[in-house]
Amino acid sequence: MFDENERLAIQEAHWLIKEFGAEAPLYAAMKAEKAIEQKDFGRCARWKRILEILADSPAAKSASSKY
Repeated sequence: MFDENERLAIQEAHWLIKEFGAEAPLYAAMKAEKAIEQKDFGRCARWKRILEILADSPAAKSASSKY
C-alpha cells in the first residue's frame, strides 16, 4: 500500500495529465525548477517523484501521442 506522500504524488500526476495532457511533464519540471531556485528541496523531491510517475504513466504517453 502507498504512504500518504506517494498517494498525493500519484493524484497530482493524474490531475496534471487531465489538465495539461502532453505538457504535464513540462509543467512539473517547471515547478521542480522553481522549488530548487527557492532552495525548497523537499518540494523539489516531490515534483521529481511526480515526473517519474508521469514518465511511467500510460495515460501521459497516450496524451503525448495525440499531438
